[in-house]
Amino acid sequence: MPTGIEVIKQALDDFKKIQKYMILAKKENATETYAELKEEYRTLKVLLNASGVNLTDIDKIKE
Repeated sequence: MPTGIEVIKQALDDFKKIQKYMILAKKENATETYAELKEEYRTLKVLLNASGVNLTDIDKIKE
């Protein structure tokens, strides 16, 4: 069973990856892909905020 720190690290890694894909999707004007990624982005953002992670410096999307 993963520890709290392991869960947070995985969520942070996923958050960074999702942001990268969102930026690419927006650049390519892939609106449906962007919308799907945004759902995952919001879920990860809620999880990380609830875990006490300050996203101010790493949140590139700011939505």
